[in-house]
Amino acid sequence: MKPTQTLIAFALLFTTVSSTPALLRVDNAPEYPLQLESFEGFDWDLQEMRLVQMAPDAEPVWMTELEKIQAKAAGLNFMDITEAQDLGSLAPVQFQPPKFQKPSAMSAVKRVIKELSTDGPVENLQAFTSFRTRHYRSQWGRESQKWLAQKILDTTSKFAAKGLRDLITISEFPHSWGQNTMIVRINGSSRTDDGVVIVSAHQDSTNFLPFLPAPGADDDGSGSVTILEAYRALIASDFRPVRPVEFHWYSAEEGGLLGSQAVAKDYESRGVNVHAMSQFDMTAWVKAGTREELGIVVDFVDPEVTEMNKKLVDTYLDIPYVETKCGYACSDHASWSKAGYRSSFAIESTFENSNKNIHSANDRIDISPEFSFTHMLEFSKLAVAFVIELAGWTKSE
Repeated sequence: MKPTQTLIAFALLFTTVSSTPALLRVDNAPEYPLQLESFEGFDWDLQEMRLVQMAPDAEPVWMTELEKIQAKAAGLNFMDITEAQDLGSLAPVQFQPPKFQKPSAMSAVKRVIKELSTDGPVENLQAFTSFRTRHYRSQWGRESQKWLAQKILDTTSKFAAKGLRDLITISEFPHSWGQNTMIVRINGSSRTDDGVVIVSAHQDSTNFLPFLPAPGADDDGSGSVTILEAYRALIASDFRPVRPVEFHWYSAEEGGLLGSQAVAKDYESRGVNVHAMSQFDMTAWVKAGTREELGIVVDFVDPEVTEMNKKLVDTYLDIPYVETKCGYACSDHASWSKAGYRSSFAIESTFENSNKNIHSANDRIDISPEFSFTHMLEFSKLAVAFVIELAGWTKSE
């Protein structure tokens, strides 16, 4: 971005804002063209009106894209429901609720965990953070999604046996903004239980001022490569599930959970049976002077799936869990909860001890020794255990 464009962007963001309970209003907006064709690499109309929900029981309000940027900079969580206003209208989804037992697949889970390594996550995250930003409205957001799609294809070709590859489909869920959600499915063997087990992260990144660099190493590059490593270890172990398993890399989480809402809305409308889902958003940070632990979010999640995750941590991980809260619409699990599905969320620590460099140019791998790939590996263990324990492993004939 040229220096003049940067100054304009700052003026747009920090224009005096007065808020009311109903809507954020921008006063004395500068006389700059808000059609961002002039901002190199972005295609974004800041005057476009969007319907935004700030709390589960709050009346949705219309605001501009610029006001969304300001709301995010103010630390407000929200869902942009413009294209998903009917999400959850069919909820609760009419499927038999699953009963989660204590972990029982110890041998299988531990065998796959031995396949996990930090080598892939280090290499993949170095590449994933090399893009100027992964913002969903930018050319780099599209390019980074294409890189991710190719990496998933290459990983599958390299580590999955031919017979297993026949069970795997890799697809892009299209979005109008160009950065598509990636979905990998491993078909299950059961003819009577089609409940999908979903493991997810979000691929996009943002800066509080979106037009500046946003490497997004922790938010959520860490979660993206964490679940990719879990996927790699599973297919390298010739994992063939009983229930179908899906890995999702959502687009546009930073825009108000846009990608995950679109996917959840599609699944809800088609009556897809989702057994359980778990979101991995920020998995790398261990704050100096604190105990290394895995954060289990306990608000706006399904309590049974959450309790199952606690049991998985106790059984398979080398660190303890700690309960934490993140508020309304803080990550993509919220889209699935709204659609009536059972969702959960794991994060690097308590929210108080989480990485404060996110949404800035300093969300980098090399910013501090507090950024830990061995910590990330604990989350890959959790993803592996979640998949095997909840989807099952087809017995060899």
